[in-house]
Amino acid sequence: MTPNDDHPLRYALVNELHARPFPAVGAPAHVIYLAFKEPKDAANRDRSKDHDHLVDLLTRAGGAVPPEGATHYTGEIGRHVLKWESHTEFTTYLAHAPGVSERPFDPAEAEVFPPAWMKAAPGRRIAAVSIRIEELPEDPMKILPAVESWFVPESLVCAWVLDETAVVATDFRIDPAGLMRFALFAKPGTGQGRIGRIVQRLCEIETYRAVSMLGLGRARQLTTKLNALEPELSALVDSMKDDAHPAEDTLHRLLEVSTELESLAVTHTFRFSATNAYEAIVHDRVQVLRESRFNGRQKFEEFMMRRYDPAMRTVKSAEVRLNAMVERAARAGELLRTRVDVARQAQNQKLLESMDRRSDLQLRLQRTVEGLSVVAISYYAVSLAAYAVYPIAKEVGISKEMAVAGLTPFVVAIVWLALRRIRNSVGH
Repeated sequence: MTPNDDHPLRYALVNELHARPFPAVGAPAHVIYLAFKEPKDAANRDRSKDHDHLVDLLTRAGGAVPPEGATHYTGEIGRHVLKWESHTEFTTYLAHAPGVSERPFDPAEAEVFPPAWMKAAPGRRIAAVSIRIEELPEDPMKILPAVESWFVPESLVCAWVLDETAVVATDFRIDPAGLMRFALFAKPGTGQGRIGRIVQRLCEIETYRAVSMLGLGRARQLTTKLNALEPELSALVDSMKDDAHPAEDTLHRLLEVSTELESLAVTHTFRFSATNAYEAIVHDRVQVLRESRFNGRQKFEEFMMRRYDPAMRTVKSAEVRLNAMVERAARAGELLRTRVDVARQAQNQKLLESMDRRSDLQLRLQRTVEGLSVVAISYYAVSLAAYAVYPIAKEVGISKEMAVAGLTPFVVAIVWLALRRIRNSVGH
C-alpha cells in the first residue's frame, strides 16, 4: 500500500496523541499556572484573540511565535519554560523554572506573567496556581512543620501520590496574591517526567474543578426560577380537574409556562453538560494520582467527596428537576389539548345536530312553499287557460264554470309535475 491509500487525517490524528506532552520539571523548581475563560459563550469565542495574547507574551520575552491556528505551544520565555494550550472553553499557561524562592510561594515568582498582560487577556482568570517543588527529606515527617505553616489546617490535603513517589499538599484556598498554593515534595531521584505529570494533574484538577463549579451558580439561579414556576404549574395541573375553568384559557397559560421552561432548558443545557463532563475529568485526575494516606491527613479523594461532590449533586439535582418540570408541563399540555379537542368535537357534534334540525325545518318549509306555489301558479294558470278555451266551450254549449272546473285538475297536475322536475334538476 502507498501513502495515498491512507485516510487524509490519519497522520494528523496520530500526531494529536503526542501533541501535548507533560512538562519535564525537576526538583527544586517552581510552577506558575493560569487559565483564562470568557465569561459568556466561551466555546464560540474568537480564538485568534487567544493566539494574539500568547504572541504578546512571547514578544515581551523575545520568544519564538507559534503559527496562526495553533492550539498548543511549548517554548522558552527567559528562564522559564512556557506551555500554552487552547481548550474548548479556556486557555492555559504553565510556566516552570528551576529553583525556589527563600520566601515560600513568593508572589514575585508569578511575575513571569506581567500584571498588565494578564489584565489585557481575552476572558477572565478562572484558575491561578503556584506550585513549590522540593526534594522530600529522608524522614518525610520533617515536612509537616512547613506544610502546617503554609496551609490552613481545617482544609489541608496532604497525601502520597504515584505509589508514594511524592507528597502533595494544599488547602484549596486562594492566597492574597490570588494564587492557589500546592506543595510537592518528590523523593530524590524522581524523574522530571514523573514530576511533570504530577504538576499537570494538579493544574488540571484545579482548572476543571473551577470550570465545573460554574454550573453551581447557574443551578442556584435556576432553582430560584423553578421555585417560582413550580407552584404555578401545579395550580394549572390541578385546575384541569375543575370544569369551571375554561380549558382553552388554562392551555394558553400552560403553554406560556412550558415555553419559559423550554427556554431555561436551552439556556442551561450546555453548562450542565459541561459540568458533568468536567466533574468526570476531576475525579479521573484524582484517581490517576494513585494517592495513599500520609500521616493520617485527608486525601484529595476525601476532600472532593466532602467539599466538591455536594456542589455537583446540587447541579445534577437542578438539572433533573428542570427536565422533570419540562416533561410534566409537556404531559399536562398533551392532556389539556386532548380535553380541548374532545370538547370541540362535542361542540361540533351538537352543531351538526342543530344543522340537521334546521335542514329538516327548511325542507318542511320548502315543501309547504312548494304546495302553496302550486296553488298560486295553478290559480293563475287556470284563469289563463279558461280564457283560451272559453270560446271553444261556448260553441259546444259548455258553460264557463264547467270549463274552468274541467281544466283545473289538469292544470294543477301539470304545474305540480313542472315544479317537481325543476326541484329535482336543481338537486342534482
